[in-house]
Amino acid sequence: MRPAPVRKGRSAACASSCNPRAALGQSVAQPEPRTPGAPNSNGCQSGGPDRQLVSVRMSKNTIKTMQSNNAVVYAGVDVAKATLQLHLQGQQSEFSNTPKGLHQLCAQLQKVPSVQVVCEATGGYERALVKILHQKQIPVSVTNPARVRAAAQAQGQRAKTDRIDAQGLTDYGQRYQPEPTPPTSATQEQLVALTQWLKQLIHGQALAKTQAEHHQDPFVRRQHAKLMTHLQSQVEAVERQIQALLGQDAALQQRVNCLDEIQGVGPRTAWMVLAHMPELGRLNRHQVAALAGLAPWTRESGTMKGIRCIGGGRPEVRLALYMAALSAARCNPVLRTLYKRLRAKGKLSKVALTAVMRRLLTYMNHRLKALLSEVATAKTEELQIA
Repeated sequence: MRPAPVRKGRSAACASSCNPRAALGQSVAQPEPRTPGAPNSNGCQSGGPDRQLVSVRMSKNTIKTMQSNNAVVYAGVDVAKATLQLHLQGQQSEFSNTPKGLHQLCAQLQKVPSVQVVCEATGGYERALVKILHQKQIPVSVTNPARVRAAAQAQGQRAKTDRIDAQGLTDYGQRYQPEPTPPTSATQEQLVALTQWLKQLIHGQALAKTQAEHHQDPFVRRQHAKLMTHLQSQVEAVERQIQALLGQDAALQQRVNCLDEIQGVGPRTAWMVLAHMPELGRLNRHQVAALAGLAPWTRESGTMKGIRCIGGGRPEVRLALYMAALSAARCNPVLRTLYKRLRAKGKLSKVALTAVMRRLLTYMNHRLKALLSEVATAKTEELQIA
């Protein structure tokens, strides 16, 4: 939308009502010169060569009008380890990333009706913020930092500070209107924590095994044996805790059992996939492949035809599926046939294995969709009987 020019004699409130960017406190970009007296796209008459464009802010009356119309007000929050930088309606505020600071932030957000927070995934520092916002019933969108940064760079923004990042998150919300991130259940959060710890233990166990043959000192050998025993006991304890957690959630246990029935998929794979991709069973096959980072992206430009590669998505899911695909390519009759056919066509082994991973994930998604349909049908029949 081309911003409406503000001529001499027109009030800032009138300009803000015509221009949503100006209403949000942003500078109004200057359009290309027009012929004097020519009508513009906003239905106003041009004031000739002496007209002026000014930066305006949203007046109090306009704020009340927008709030009464239930317009979404986006608020960017840049999350750091120690601080939270808030950009709301053109104003910057800083809070400490502590329980006290989080409550102060929520109190300021609750003063503005229809507010939606936009923040980035910062490796865990945003979890406390997202949790309290869900408790206060304030919508929040956790976005991909790479996308937010790319959007800022596309506008020529190269500087990077907390204040600039918070303003950029507000602008990102206004432009792209991201969907609010749904709250996760306590069971899901605990499953994610347990599977992450299990993955770390398995990685430490594998690393210790590779170092075993290099230990020559008897004392080091004894200590290494104790370490392997300790890691194995830790792995078994975590697995028992996951089983106990599933025993408290019948629906999640049913989903795990559904995936465990597939040849090549074991309990660990089912736990990892359901922990890091809870959307499985509610998306189509293209969305599932892209979300897991298993969709090959085209790389072509002019006469150059690049090699298609996978990337992005959720690496934890790919790691779990890779080990499952190694087993499925040998024991699953359908996937074994797919793997051999691709290898016969000259495909590299990793390329064929990636295709097996994607086909396996697609089938897992299909099985969970069927399970959801069966559960919904059973509930409908129970209601009809009642």
